[in-house]
Amino acid sequence: MSRRQFLQWVAGAGGLLGACRSGPAASGPRPPPSRRTVVRGICFDLFTLFDPRGVERVAEAIAPGQAADLCREWRVRQFEYAWLRATAGQYRDFEVVTGEALDYAAGAHGLSLSAADRRRLVAAYSELAPWPDTRAALEAWRRDGLRLAPLANYSPSMLARLLEHAGLADLFDAHISTDRARTFKPSPQAYALGPAALGLAREQIVFAAFGGWDAAGAAWFGFPTVWLNRLGVAPEALSGAAHATGTTLADLAAFVVA
Repeated sequence: MSRRQFLQWVAGAGGLLGACRSGPAASGPRPPPSRRTVVRGICFDLFTLFDPRGVERVAEAIAPGQAADLCREWRVRQFEYAWLRATAGQYRDFEVVTGEALDYAAGAHGLSLSAADRRRLVAAYSELAPWPDTRAALEAWRRDGLRLAPLANYSPSMLARLLEHAGLADLFDAHISTDRARTFKPSPQAYALGPAALGLAREQIVFAAFGGWDAAGAAWFGFPTVWLNRLGVAPEALSGAAHATGTTLADLAAFVVA
């Protein structure tokens, strides 16, 4: 696919890509900073490609009426436990941390989960549905010769199950779990796995972040960074944040070819 064809794909993707806009409509990405390095690859946070709200739907089936509060507490504790363990030198992979955080959240909300329900909830992270624009965008980028990889806090087994479940595993050049560095994003050692796996300089790799904190971490590391605010949340109050913002992979594509 030529640059012209790729830009035409971006411009014409509104029907497909607009279906996945969540939250307020965006006016498109801010213009990228001037750069001389040609983009040759993209690393993705998983939730830019997969809708994380599927976890809450599973939780609602298990704990009707309590899913939103349970998942909110679970998600907060998930990050706290991951970063606490990494900082304290007590690393455990993300699947273990996810289970530990769930145990806390369930207890905090007075829920007694069966072993089967606990497994089902943790497994939900590996059974998420892709956003409607995901496959078409990945296929277009592959045709354009870009090197692609998720760069995720997921454990290797969680990541493999998710990509296989969605039928997207073969669209990537590498499957990068931060477990390789025994840490989690936003550690610089976690982001450094991207250039190492793709064989590119960090300046040649655009990082697509779902969370504002991840966008800040990636930008601080040195990636040209796009924050895809899929769910329309408030921006982080951090300096040195993303170079561009948007809500869909069409916005990311516009930054990549700018």
